[in-house]
Amino acid sequence: MSDEQAESADEPVDADTADDPDAETATESETEEASGLQDGDFVRLSYTVRTADDGQVVDTTSQEVAEEAGIDEEDHEFEPRTVVIGAGHVFQAVDDDLIGKSVGDENTVEIDSVEAFGEFDPDDVRTVSAEKIDEDDRYPGAHVTVDGQQGHVETIIGGRARVDFNHPLAGEDLEYDYEVLDVVDDPAEQAQGLLGMYLDHAPEVWIETDEVEEEVQVEVEGDDDEDPEYETETQTVEKETLYIEATPTMTMNQQWLFQKQQIAQQIMDRLDLDRVIVQETIDGTGGMMGGMGGMMGGMGGAGGADVEEALEDVDVDADEIVEELDEDVDLEE
Repeated sequence: MSDEQAESADEPVDADTADDPDAETATESETEEASGLQDGDFVRLSYTVRTADDGQVVDTTSQEVAEEAGIDEEDHEFEPRTVVIGAGHVFQAVDDDLIGKSVGDENTVEIDSVEAFGEFDPDDVRTVSAEKIDEDDRYPGAHVTVDGQQGHVETIIGGRARVDFNHPLAGEDLEYDYEVLDVVDDPAEQAQGLLGMYLDHAPEVWIETDEVEEEVQVEVEGDDDEDPEYETETQTVEKETLYIEATPTMTMNQQWLFQKQQIAQQIMDRLDLDRVIVQETIDGTGGMMGGMGGMMGGMGGAGGADVEEALEDVDVDADEIVEELDEDVDLEE
């Protein structure tokens, strides 16, 4: 018997799996599942979400599906989205279904209304004063905000309005069709994907390691019996920095305007970055100054020489003006 065979013979054998082929199969299955997608993985998904009852398209990454459903395309980019498994970027049922999947896998997940947008609550349909609704929105179907709550107008009679504050899809079960297109490993692509998910728009991004000078407090050496003393010292430190090239679409995005700090912090935490720098580039075309020059010319009516000639044509005698003013004063007295 060789040394390797002797070593193998000395290893303990699990009595529960030694003669149980099903147990061995289960172990292999667990190993295979662990090699699939797991919590924390960045994946690029294509998906379409529909209501289970009538197939109404709720959300999609497909341009073709959006066109067929008549979805307004003006403010949306219909393209695959990058999400982080287990981070709450998709419904919990979809998160659970993605575990163990591989690139190329696809599936349809049933989403219960409770997990989707909640059950329909009759108490959330209330009558309010029509004065709380903008005049332009006083019609059935209008989306309104009343006392900080969003809803839609059902009816308006006289000075009263019936408003449904339930989510428009409350009580609806959903079907979530998805396909795993890719696993995203590059940090810059991960950051760009997260921005695209938050803002429905993916700006250009890149990551650099910057050297930055910082003032830090360092302890001054002294006697052990004395309280420690500190002094400020400038040190050069490295910072992993995400650069974002802002676009007009991004700077006008309401979610970015009100939540940029939270969005940046989530990206830094997820990608282990130190800071985020947003850059805005404004290209000069010279059109503004040219336009202003034209305005000045228009105001003058002509060039500088013509202005001087016009001033020369104005015959003003200061002494005559003073004499006329004195005469007016004498007459009043």
